[in-house]
Amino acid sequence: MTTPLTLTIGRRPDGAAVLTAVGEIDMSNAAELAAALEGTSGALVLDLTGVEYLDSAGLSVLFPHAERIHLIANPLLAPVLAISGLTDLTTAAPPAD
Repeated sequence: MTTPLTLTIGRRPDGAAVLTAVGEIDMSNAAELAAALEGTSGALVLDLTGVEYLDSAGLSVLFPHAERIHLIANPLLAPVLAISGLTDLTTAAPPAD
């Protein structure tokens, strides 16, 4: 059974590409996230503020894109991103208030 995950691609007012994820990212749906990341080119804002769970399968699809993504993540995910080392390779920020 696939864990619910919604991925939406859009643009910010400044023109930057944004991929917004809502739900949980795990081994059952990490391929969907990988396909969405591979379907974009150039710099990308990855908004994970609506992600409640991120496992190692989800993390593994982020690493190949670390040089071009800027993460926006809720405080729940911040330790996971830091411990994995992903925040050493890319920029990450909490959601804007």
